[in-house]
Amino acid sequence: MPRTARDVPPPLELMCLNALWSAGEGSVKDVRAVVAATRPLAYTTIMTVLERLVRKGKLSRRKSGRAFLYAPQASRDATRRAAVRELVDGFFDGSEDELRHFLSEAQPGDVPAAAPPRMEISSGIDTTLL
Repeated sequence: MPRTARDVPPPLELMCLNALWSAGEGSVKDVRAVVAATRPLAYTTIMTVLERLVRKGKLSRRKSGRAFLYAPQASRDATRRAAVRELVDGFFDGSEDELRHFLSEAQPGDVPAAAPPRMEISSGIDTTLL
């Protein structure tokens, strides 16, 4: 079965988009500096992610000296709408009323189940894109 492109970016792509939505425009170095606050990743990893976002039409790229500058083409709100639409379609059978009902029934003390522990890989290989 062929995979189709999603409108909702995966976590690392979303981190890069968030950095660019805040800055408006930036180089790989700029984006890496923001992302490194939570995930220290190699320059080449960030560069690869940004290039993927360019190919998907989420970013534009222009040459500035020896570097490329990246700017968002997809708005933060459009991406949020796509994420909510995917949530509603996947978990609430496409019904926004079901989502509203679910949210109105949520109790203040409700705590989501903890995420399963992540396996640490100590081989020194950046497995983010694998």
